[in-house]
Amino acid sequence: MAAGERAEEPLAELSHYVVARPIYSEAGFQEENERRPPLPPTLRERAQAACRCSRKRAFQIAKSFLPILEWLPNYRVKEWLMSDIISGVSTGLVATLQGLAYALLVAVPVGYGLYSAFFPILTYFFLGTSRHISVGPFPVVSLMVGSVVLSMAPDDNFLIDGSNATGINGTGTLIDTESRDAQRVLIASTLTFLVGILQVIFGVLQIGFIVRYLADPLVGGFTTAAAFQVLVSQLKIVLNVSTKNYNGVLSIIYTLIETFEKIGTTNIADLIAGLLTIFVCMVVKGINDRFKHKIPIPIPIEVIVTIVATGISYAADLEKKYNAGIVKSIPRGFLPPEPPDVSLFSQMIAASFSIAIVAYAIAVSVGKVYATKYDYAIDGNQEFIAFGFSNIFSGAFSCFVATTALSRTAVQESTGGKTQVAGIISAGIVLISIVALGKLLEPLQKSVLAAVVIANLKGMFMQVFDVPRLWRQNKVDAMIWVFTCVASIILGLDLGLLAGLLFGLLTVVLRVQFPSWGGFGNIPGTDIYKKVKDYKNVIEPEGVKILKFSSPIFYANIDGLKSSLKSTVGFDAVKVYNKRLKALRKIQKLIKKGKLKATKNGIISEPGINNEAFETDEEPEDNEDLQVPTKEVEIQVDWNSELPVKVNIPKVPIHSLILDFGAVTFLDIVAVRSIKTIIREFERIDVRVYFASYQDNLISQLERSAFFDDIVRKDIFFLTVHDAVLYIRNQMTYSDNQDPIFEKISLMQEAKEPMEFTEASRPDDELDVQEEVHTSELN
Repeated sequence: MAAGERAEEPLAELSHYVVARPIYSEAGFQEENERRPPLPPTLRERAQAACRCSRKRAFQIAKSFLPILEWLPNYRVKEWLMSDIISGVSTGLVATLQGLAYALLVAVPVGYGLYSAFFPILTYFFLGTSRHISVGPFPVVSLMVGSVVLSMAPDDNFLIDGSNATGINGTGTLIDTESRDAQRVLIASTLTFLVGILQVIFGVLQIGFIVRYLADPLVGGFTTAAAFQVLVSQLKIVLNVSTKNYNGVLSIIYTLIETFEKIGTTNIADLIAGLLTIFVCMVVKGINDRFKHKIPIPIPIEVIVTIVATGISYAADLEKKYNAGIVKSIPRGFLPPEPPDVSLFSQMIAASFSIAIVAYAIAVSVGKVYATKYDYAIDGNQEFIAFGFSNIFSGAFSCFVATTALSRTAVQESTGGKTQVAGIISAGIVLISIVALGKLLEPLQKSVLAAVVIANLKGMFMQVFDVPRLWRQNKVDAMIWVFTCVASIILGLDLGLLAGLLFGLLTVVLRVQFPSWGGFGNIPGTDIYKKVKDYKNVIEPEGVKILKFSSPIFYANIDGLKSSLKSTVGFDAVKVYNKRLKALRKIQKLIKKGKLKATKNGIISEPGINNEAFETDEEPEDNEDLQVPTKEVEIQVDWNSELPVKVNIPKVPIHSLILDFGAVTFLDIVAVRSIKTIIREFERIDVRVYFASYQDNLISQLERSAFFDDIVRKDIFFLTVHDAVLYIRNQMTYSDNQDPIFEKISLMQEAKEPMEFTEASRPDDELDVQEEVHTSELN
């Protein structure tokens, strides 16, 4: 036991600490500790640093633009190659089927989905910094591209007479599907090219930080709404019901209404194939998730279902016997590159901006998850450049916008993928499908592809269960999630994303404009200060109020600071001052009428005269010159006692006010002027204002704003709240025991001119505070 007791003794000593140091104000601290002046580099030094070149620096710059130079020389062939091959084959099979399926979302022929699953990988292999993401189409981004395509090339633009018809739309009107599809492919590829240009610009300008404004709740609500939009868009394909292509506000509602109005025309063969595909895919995916530690390679159920469905459709001839909707034609080989239609840029610039940001945000958020898991870093600006060049390159080959798909990336990582070598191998599998296997997939039902898309939405729909957890943790984040989701469903994905972003920024503004604040007190025997309302044993120092304002102070929330001040101290300094002036004017009148006498000991009534001093507050003021012979005296008025005039003057039970600025990060010029006015307001009613726990940059801002003068000095700024409290306590202890607060009334003997306490002749330093504030605002 003795040994144990000896072991505990050092711990007991370390559980307390005692510090002996001076009480530091800002002026005293700077006098004792000289501040190191900042030494910004000169223009010449900056130019030399920027233009300096060496072999090592040149190689670092090259590696920053071509990250492959960083990881490929360190590639462990024996350890990683086989894992990357297995992963690449598995991912390639999934990418092939998803490419075909996601082309339906873009409203282009399904064969172009294969191109979009192939070309972006080629450039990302050299330029990307993530080792695990699988680059290619993603349902949310594909749907955003599809909305632009449908708005710019609707079926109504391709109506023709019956002699040249190649298709029929939902109303039975004949349309030229070949011209329509060609135009839609051109629009999708042009949009992809423009998105790539924007992403490269964003990367070069180093504004990858923009994705930080897409908070997790916002992204969660947006992707859930996008999943709902995808579900509705694919529902009509599963049912094989022809509808108009709606776009814009409430488009999803119109699509649902028309789909259910025409549900009687559902193709049973397509419906059964779609439902079976959804059921089988979701069951097998559940098995993959549940037994992922026991199954070395996830079961590629999409590939298996597609092969089986293609065989059944071909053997049963579902198109002719049951009028099932099939893929029909998949081009073999590659199309020659085509330039974008620059004339369309002006019509799609707004949509391309939102698509560029969303595609980048999805890719980076997924990439960061795996980068954290495998302990490497992702360069956000380089990712912008990588995806930008990938989309520029793929846009020339009739592709649509690429990002990363969550399911494909999960397959690539879970099957052992180590680097983007797995991505290149997956591109090789897609290449084989483009060159040799496309013809074999022509009998495949479109409802099966749509069902594959729907089955992959499960993870996005599961995000709905995050809302109760968010509500418990942070109600504002839950509101952002719900608002963004509802707005994206009702307004469409582009306007919904903008609305969600603005709503999220609005919550930030409101939290800054109406921050938390409170009166603080001291925990006895410590230098710790906590909210008085939150702790039972917290004691406010006698005659001192401490206010902590937890926000930057600027023009939008300066009124909040003033309001919190009034609530903390319990009175309005301006009204107190004006009431005191009014009381002094009434006392002056009563002295002139002979109802009161002013002496050095206070104000007394004349002996033998009834004291009629308690006049009503509403009595009209009388500026009449009564010529009462008196002599100059100095009278004392204790404002916290009962006065000989009936004026309701709020009590001022404090002598000091401390503003804890520990959470204030900056002040604008409006805040600086207002704080100086606040100091003057309290000083006039004999309440000293002190500042504590401020950050050093605030002092610099105040100095630049000419805040300090002969009245407002740095000695009212203290390093901590406790420093300020101890200073005030010392001042009160060693004061000269001055009498209570007093005001001087000068009564000139036998003077005929009006007395000095009229508003017309008030000294400049005793102007009404409201007038002072108004004057400062005008200046």
